[in-house]
Amino acid sequence: MWFPYRPVLCTLVSLLTTVSARQQPLAAHQVNSFTPYDADLFTPFEDLHALHASEYTVLHHPNFPAHSVRIKQSHFCDGEVRAYTGYIDIEARHLFFYFFESRRDPDTDDVVFWTNGGPGGSSSLGLFMELGPCRVTGPNTTERFDYAWNEHANVFFVDQPVGVGFSYAEYGEQVSSTVEAAKDISAFIVIFFEHFSKFKGRPFHFAGESYGGRYLPVFAAAVYDRNVELVEAGLTPINLTSVMIGNGATDFIGVVRSYYDVMCMDYGFPAITGISDCVRMKQLLPRCEKRFQQSCIDVQDSIDCADAWRFCWDSFAWQYQYINAYDHRKPCKGHPDGPSCYTELQDIGHYLNDPETQAKLGVDQVHNNFTWMDRDLQARFAADYWSFRAKHYLAALLEGGIRVLIYVGDTDWICNWVGNERMTLELEWTQQEVFREQSLREWFVDGEVAGKTRTAGPLTFATVRDAGHLVPYDQPVRALRLANRWLAGEEL
Repeated sequence: MWFPYRPVLCTLVSLLTTVSARQQPLAAHQVNSFTPYDADLFTPFEDLHALHASEYTVLHHPNFPAHSVRIKQSHFCDGEVRAYTGYIDIEARHLFFYFFESRRDPDTDDVVFWTNGGPGGSSSLGLFMELGPCRVTGPNTTERFDYAWNEHANVFFVDQPVGVGFSYAEYGEQVSSTVEAAKDISAFIVIFFEHFSKFKGRPFHFAGESYGGRYLPVFAAAVYDRNVELVEAGLTPINLTSVMIGNGATDFIGVVRSYYDVMCMDYGFPAITGISDCVRMKQLLPRCEKRFQQSCIDVQDSIDCADAWRFCWDSFAWQYQYINAYDHRKPCKGHPDGPSCYTELQDIGHYLNDPETQAKLGVDQVHNNFTWMDRDLQARFAADYWSFRAKHYLAALLEGGIRVLIYVGDTDWICNWVGNERMTLELEWTQQEVFREQSLREWFVDGEVAGKTRTAGPLTFATVRDAGHLVPYDQPVRALRLANRWLAGEEL
């Protein structure tokens, strides 16, 4: 929970241009209404391998005049598979992304979109610290990672919203809500698939962790809804197949409620509070739930809701400043913040701020200061915490036949398995009772218990044994087996 002017004219036959990898884009044309597709007006680039390594190729589409994509080959990481980097350009806003082909079969394997959370956390952490094809091992070194999720999938890592990682805006433009960010992500996915048509029809999966539990249901819903427009315009819809949420903050008040459970009840977490603290929290819990229900759900009053949220957070999350909230097994080296608990963050920062690395990636030099967390964006997103019910989006996706996996490391405190399991049990959809009736059962990796799981229809809940907030970091083998089985449509 880390917590140029280039108008797109309909008379153009080819919408591809090439610019230097360091050249800055001009502002895009104003957004027009979604118009019927005319194949004579669009020539897809098609061959991903024909992209340059020294300069960007710019991808346009007549139905998305405000969006374009700059993309290039980038020789970095382990070098085993082809890697690409670039920007999603939305007028004066620019979202940085990485794309890695599958190690097994890039021409047939599924496509996965990964985002970290925060809000404001860079997906470079997911790439270089969790599930990417290489890990940063020092300020200027990387090495191949054997348990990368691109073993059986083509994988995107996107720094979003604008302001995160290498993503930036030219004139201070901001994105302050998940719903707003979803419009850019869905447009990017359509443009990419239309240009590189070999991916058309491939199963497409949204994946992420932490605040991704709120991002991903909305992103997936935006693609789901966009598919209706694509079909009406004569375009191929995206084969949206599943959403994979790790240690998610999907239900924010549920997350905070669960802090009482893990601190004061017998759920396998170490005791970090006294009896008097637990009695006090038990007395405050009904008041927290009532205030949040009245001000944030029944009536959405921004001022009263913000006060209710602060009351709940202060009442139940005060231990956060004393422990490693991301993994109760591991002490932090100093204050319990990200860099003190995970020293790899410093090496990733050094690696990505190195001029040689940035030259390989094609980072725009107007914004080349990498930071793993944008605190200003995190503050701007405060109202996003309660402005929509992410659970409703998940339920609607399930009703639409989209598979949903909620997986949780069982030693995470901040987005723990107790709150996540409760969220899945309380989720209102047509198979809710069937899901609730299923008993938790053990799932296995190499003959060892890897966690517990429950499945009904398209919904699966799973814990990952001995993993914290960053499941692929703590348990890379179990995380990869989990991902591969899910992508293959197999039971855990």
